[in-house]
Amino acid sequence: MNSNNNTPIGVYVHVPFCEKKCPYCDFYSSPGNEKKYDEYTSAAGEMIAYCGKTLDRTADTLYFGGGTPSLLGAERLGKLIKASEAAFGGSFREVTVEVNPSREDFDFAALRRAGADRISIGLQSANEDELKLLGRTHGAYEAKKCIVSARKAGFENISLDLMIALPGQTGESLRRSVQFCAENNAEHISAYILKTEPGTVFYKKRDSLALPDDDEAAEMYEYFCSLMKEYGYRHYEISNFCRNGRRGLHNLKYWRDEEYIGIGPSAHSFIDGRRFYYPRSMKAFLENKTVEDGPGGDIEEFIMLGLRLDEGITKERFFLRFGTDIPEKYTAAAKKLQQAGLADVRDGGIRLTEKGFLLSNSVILSILG
Repeated sequence: MNSNNNTPIGVYVHVPFCEKKCPYCDFYSSPGNEKKYDEYTSAAGEMIAYCGKTLDRTADTLYFGGGTPSLLGAERLGKLIKASEAAFGGSFREVTVEVNPSREDFDFAALRRAGADRISIGLQSANEDELKLLGRTHGAYEAKKCIVSARKAGFENISLDLMIALPGQTGESLRRSVQFCAENNAEHISAYILKTEPGTVFYKKRDSLALPDDDEAAEMYEYFCSLMKEYGYRHYEISNFCRNGRRGLHNLKYWRDEEYIGIGPSAHSFIDGRRFYYPRSMKAFLENKTVEDGPGGDIEEFIMLGLRLDEGITKERFFLRFGTDIPEKYTAAAKKLQQAGLADVRDGGIRLTEKGFLLSNSVILSILG
């Protein structure tokens, strides 16, 4: 990997608190209180400063994920934004904060003044029965109020999360959720097929959930993609859609195999060809104990991640990274898939088609051989 220390990195801050654990969620989180929020904010601020000094790199994206970052409140989040600005060069192209729409007292105006410019709201569905099934603490009305509050505070870049292939979900209910997003002018939508992850409540109940089978889930995904196109959203990554060019700049770093530092329990990092992470433990984070996760950034990883994007792997970007053209074995494998309408090979680059996105795991493995 040709490392360029002049290239800005991304900063991810994991806020590990939730009011309650959703039955489908496998992300690291735990209950919190004001004392824990203060303790975490202090520790995260110190670690941000330490990383900034140690790495001596600039950063241009900042993302607060969780958990539920908004539980910290705008004042604490503002402190962490300011700490990040001081540590990583003071100028972010994008600062995202994930928000739970059930909190009606959140001060969006203060968060906007602190420097955040993008909000990611965990909508998941606009249907009350689906939200109840998912264990969410909000309804469509609360989500609408959350969006309105963010707009009034000056946020012009709002992302909404949706889930596909839920038990009992129909084409009609999925359309209602998409229509809700479009009518509220969401600039970005992230959509995920429900997976029952080990350790979750849904995993324990999976035999009684009446989940769609793989073919039904695939049909729902295809229908969702058609709805996105109908409502004017660009399908720029397997699970992500945007209007007016509002792609998620921080997450683009992941898919382009670029560098980022992760701060907080369970947060992952990729710096100088090295991958490492904090364990799923607040204690380990407070003691700054990380786990090595091996090398990263080789050609196969670059291709695997890049093919998640509609732009795919371009000849120019590959050459910039590795100083050579894409090896013939990969383009030859992709040309075979092109005959089945799964890939597109042109101008020395490789990309997946919409059909290829649906079968991305097997298609990418076929290209990598």
